[in-house]
Amino acid sequence: MAEPYAKNQATSAEEAAKIVPRAEFRVFGKDVIEGVKEHMWKCKAQLFKARVMPAETYVLSKKTDEANVKVRDGLLDIKTEVGTTPEGYEIFQPRGKFAFPVKRAELEVILGHLGVKLELGKDTYAFDEFCDLVRSAPELALVSVEKVRYGFSVNGVICEYAKVWFNGALVESACCESEDYGAMSAAVEALGLAGQPNTNYLREGKRVIGWAKP
Repeated sequence: MAEPYAKNQATSAEEAAKIVPRAEFRVFGKDVIEGVKEHMWKCKAQLFKARVMPAETYVLSKKTDEANVKVRDGLLDIKTEVGTTPEGYEIFQPRGKFAFPVKRAELEVILGHLGVKLELGKDTYAFDEFCDLVRSAPELALVSVEKVRYGFSVNGVICEYAKVWFNGALVESACCESEDYGAMSAAVEALGLAGQPNTNYLREGKRVIGWAKP
């Protein structure tokens, strides 16, 4: 079985711009996984393999929830929200993955998406220097995120349930994503997730660290 997430990978801003973005619906909670498991067998879900993800470092901004900036596998990865579907599903466009040391011009663009302007006195920034830069800004926060993801599909729609640790605090999550919004809506309904608030990683991370109301 081919990796379902593979076609949304890109290593440059130019490649990322060519990707057709998927819409995403995600929920977080304490008892999410068992509910999803009960429904997925009824809708004949097709299972993929479980994946223990490498630890990620997310950059949260008090200024916006529209820029998903994280470091994974040594790359600075950014996606930005470009719209929502009539159903309220969020659409994030990949903007590229940048190897460290990150160039100042690239970092200026990324900080712009985060709604923050910082004094950049170096031509390039290594990972530790980037983290120090983020820590110096009161509008930004670094959050460690670890994930164990269990992928499956419902009628061709990519889905998952997952255990997620934000700075060591465990929450459960479930998600559907697709370019086919009608099929996605049907999958959300089939998994018993309809009616729950659509919450992305940025908003949940803010809730966990006390930047948002529970």
